[in-house]
Amino acid sequence: MTETSGSSLARRSFSRRLLAGSAAAALGPAVLNATPAAAAPSGAESAPGALAATEARASAVRRAGPGGEVRHMKLYAQKLADDQIGYGLEKGKATIPGPLIELVEGDTLHVEFENTTDTTVSLHPHGVDYDRANDGTKMNGSVVEPGGKRTYTWRTHAPGKREDGTYRPGSAGYWHYHDHIVGTEHGTGGIRAGLYGPLVVRREGDILPDSQLTVVFNDMTINNQPKGPDFKVTVGDRVEIVMITHGEYYHTFHVHGHRWADNRTGLLEGPDDPSRIIDNKITGPADSFGFQIIAGEEAGAGAWMYHCHVQSHADMGMAGLLLVAKPDGTVPGHDGHH
Repeated sequence: MTETSGSSLARRSFSRRLLAGSAAAALGPAVLNATPAAAAPSGAESAPGALAATEARASAVRRAGPGGEVRHMKLYAQKLADDQIGYGLEKGKATIPGPLIELVEGDTLHVEFENTTDTTVSLHPHGVDYDRANDGTKMNGSVVEPGGKRTYTWRTHAPGKREDGTYRPGSAGYWHYHDHIVGTEHGTGGIRAGLYGPLVVRREGDILPDSQLTVVFNDMTINNQPKGPDFKVTVGDRVEIVMITHGEYYHTFHVHGHRWADNRTGLLEGPDDPSRIIDNKITGPADSFGFQIIAGEEAGAGAWMYHCHVQSHADMGMAGLLLVAKPDGTVPGHDGHH
C-alpha cells in the first residue's frame, strides 16, 4: 500500500470533475492510475482525412491501474450566493456539485474536511466502507461545527469470497457524498442548498473516459440550476456521465442520440453480454449510476438534448444540451442558445 499526497491526489483523481455552469464547458483528459492508451473512435461528422487517426484511437483504451493506495485530500464547505452551500477543494472555490472524488478498489482515502460556514456541516458517503466515527451524522457524533475541522476516512475493497464461501461484492460503482446535518439530522437543508458531489470507485482494469459530466436531479433543478446546464465535448470522445438524484421526486434520465448498457459500467463486455441497452432510466432520491458513451457515435456532432422524461418536469426546465462538437469546435445546427 502506498501513500499519496493531497496535491498529487488532486492532480490524479479529481482533475476530471466538470463544473456545470450555465455556459457549455469541456473537461480535460483522465489521469487516474491509468495504463496509457489512446481514446475511443470518432463518430460521424469527423473531419475529412481523420479516419486513420480515428481507427488508431480505437485500437486501445486507457484503463484504471491497481488500487491499494492510501490517499489524502482536503475538502471545504463554503457558503455561496442565494443561500446555497457547496464543497470545494480549495477555500473560496466551492462548486455545485462538489468535486468528483475518484478511487480504485483497495484504496483508502483520508478527507481533511474544514467547515468555513456559520452552520454545522458534515460529510456522508455512499458505497464505500467507513466506521461510526466517519459516518458524518449527529447520531454518531461525526459532524463539524462552524470553523471546525475533521478527518473522515473511507475505505474500499475488491470483490472476493467470504470465509463461508459466499461472494462479497467490491466497492466499484458510481456513488455520491452529501451533508447529513444541515436543516435536519438527515441533511435535508444541506442537500437542497447544494452540499453533494460524485464519488466514483473503479475496478482495476476499468476503461477510463476522456471527459466526465456530473448531472444531479435535485428536486426540480439540475445541479441546483432552474434550467439544465449545457455540456460541450468533442465527437469521438469517450464521455462518462455520472447521474445522481436528490430531493422529493422520482425522475427519468434520458439523453438523445446515445445509449448505454444497464450494468455497473454502462459498457458491454462482449457479444454475449446480456445487459439491456437503454437510453432512459428511472431514478429516485439517493439513486446514482453512471455510464460511458462515445460522443456522436452513430449520431454525429450536434446539439443533443438530455432531460427528465417526466413531461411536466422537462417542461419546467429539467433539460439541457450535450453539445457534441466537430474537431474544429463547431456544433452543427447549434446557434449558441439553449
